[in-house]
Amino acid sequence: MVEFKFVISNPSDGQSKTVTVADAQAQSLIGLQIGDSVNGEAFGFSGQELVITGGSDKSGIPIRGDIPGGGKRRILLSGTPGYHPKESGARKRKLVRGNMITEDIVQINAVLKKVGEVVKKSE
Repeated sequence: MVEFKFVISNPSDGQSKTVTVADAQAQSLIGLQIGDSVNGEAFGFSGQELVITGGSDKSGIPIRGDIPGGGKRRILLSGTPGYHPKESGARKRKLVRGNMITEDIVQINAVLKKVGEVVKKSE
């Protein structure tokens, strides 16, 4: 059984919401990549579109959008995600994951792209 923590951020108010996704919903996310869009209806955001922006696996290794596939790789980094240099120009070889969501991923980060229509109740 695959289970993800799906963290959805709303850029208009700066808040985020965590949704636990399991079973069929989680299976629908496997194989997607950073930058792909997901319909928010299944996650409690009706009429809105979610864009996957990142994530991490069970040991905290981040997903990078510029690495193809879903496996781990050691690459030379000079910035985020995966490395925060203390000095300008510093580089370090770090372990990161590719941009594809696999069963090893625990947390998926997404942002609201399109806000749906708000229906007001008439009194």
